[in-house]
Amino acid sequence: MQIEQRTWTEAHGWAPELPGGLSESARLMLVFGATSVLRKQQLLEQVKRYYPHAHILGCSTAGEICGTRVSDDSLVITAVSFQHTSFRGAQIELSQVMDSFQAGKHLAQAIPPSVPSETSADKAEELVHILVLSDGLHVNGSDLVRGLTEYLPEKVTVTGGLAGDGARFGETCVFWDQPPARDVVAALGFYGKRLRIGFGSLGGWDSFGPERLITHSKGNVLYEMDGHSALGLYKKYLGEHAKELPAAGLLFPLSIRTRPGEIGVVRTILSVDEQEQSMTFAGDVPEGAYARLMKANFDRLIDGAIGAAHTSCQTIGSISPDLAILISCVGRKLVLRQRIEEEVEGVRDVLGEHTALTGFYSYGEISPFTLGSKCELHNQTMTITTFSEE
Repeated sequence: MQIEQRTWTEAHGWAPELPGGLSESARLMLVFGATSVLRKQQLLEQVKRYYPHAHILGCSTAGEICGTRVSDDSLVITAVSFQHTSFRGAQIELSQVMDSFQAGKHLAQAIPPSVPSETSADKAEELVHILVLSDGLHVNGSDLVRGLTEYLPEKVTVTGGLAGDGARFGETCVFWDQPPARDVVAALGFYGKRLRIGFGSLGGWDSFGPERLITHSKGNVLYEMDGHSALGLYKKYLGEHAKELPAAGLLFPLSIRTRPGEIGVVRTILSVDEQEQSMTFAGDVPEGAYARLMKANFDRLIDGAIGAAHTSCQTIGSISPDLAILISCVGRKLVLRQRIEEEVEGVRDVLGEHTALTGFYSYGEISPFTLGSKCELHNQTMTITTFSEE
């Protein structure tokens, strides 16, 4: 696997100015950028000229990661040339399906379980992993993951994230070999016995206040906790921060657990409805579950990123990763502020200088917690997917 990276900013243009040795051999480009930058059609046209034979997968972000740098209003390109790996991609518009579960099902069925081997005509390469990028505002991430995993072969792992739009929550976009568009979900399937995938996802938030029973909800929309208006209770705890909803909700997510003793999943707000006194979250908040507010702990957030890196190394095995895709929640970025690069630097310390780092700040992260656990939508985590070829 060979990799090269380039960035674009309004102030400095492309760096480096010209593509390197992968201009003709790159077959995949991962493209992450601010919503406003992705609207600049001429930039993506330049990208295609730089890497004419590469497919493009990308999305809008709440911050772009390249190496150990975190930037805003930029474009980050990671061009990859595989030696022993094939891939197939697909995308769907949410308007084409009934709901998020059906979107996941459609994508799972659009990615073939095997493809002809590029080295042997009478052999096939099996699907081993799916990387999914989704609209970040109009999707139920929990249902999307369920639709994907229910219709994929059992041993296929899934990671990815929900596109972002800074702290604006205005418009997100996703694309696979097409112009960036809103309300789109895309999936990329990887094939080959020599590809090794690692993953890890950890948070680092502290719970506070009483645990409350969710007494009225529907999917990812929360109406009542303990028989009272959920939005009213949330505003009570947020105090002066309440007027800044939904963005303020990124600083105070909910921990949701359905059974005693289980690790809770974290949920952040996408929108609020004052008339219905409801809150819409990135993933399910089921009736009968218990919810508890969470707040940031600076050191634990950074430790969570480092822990995710260690887990990704454990799941990939003894091989040093060539590429790591980091998908971290925008809420972490808002809390850490000028310390934000510390969590990326912590990942670098674990993975080593050899590993190319790319990624983005998201509205939700998709990954199993550890090897053998089920894939879920997370919020407020650092999720890392590592790739290497034997």
